Amino acid sequence: MKVIFIKDLKGQGKKGEVKEVKAGYGNNFLIKNGYAVLASSSNVKQLNTENKKRELEEQKTIEECQALKKELEKKIFTFAVKTGKGDKVFGSISPKQIEKELKNQGFSIDKRKFISKEPLTSLGVHQVEVELHKKVHVLLKVQLVKGS
Repeated sequence: MKVIFIKDLKGQGKKGEVKEVKAGYGNNFLIKNGYAVLASSSNVKQLNTENKKRELEEQKTIEECQALKKELEKKIFTFAVKTGKGDKVFGSISPKQIEKELKNQGFSIDKRKFISKEPLTSLGVHQVEVELHKKVHVLLKVQLVKGS
């Protein structure tokens, strides 16, 4: 019997996947517990419609992330830091501080999206990689300058 998974089930199938399973397992476990539905022609049509809708939403999200990427690439985010002898930086700039500066400038990016997790500890321009989407990454330019 063919079933369409409506929930992920570890080791068996992912949501939206169509699989051939034994009749007893399909009826008594998958369908009964809400993991799958019978792969009838109407259910397959509904699955195809949902997949197309999901693809369009995914494409729209990617386009929005591409636009955000272009905006972010134009900017340099500057931080004034205290320095000591030999221009050694006291402390560092962490992803949390970068996230706060992004928010101040109108960009809402969660610090968990930062791929470069190490704090910035030297003067100059640094590049911090951020994953806006699985398919869209951006390199932020973060500049550390001498402050008061």
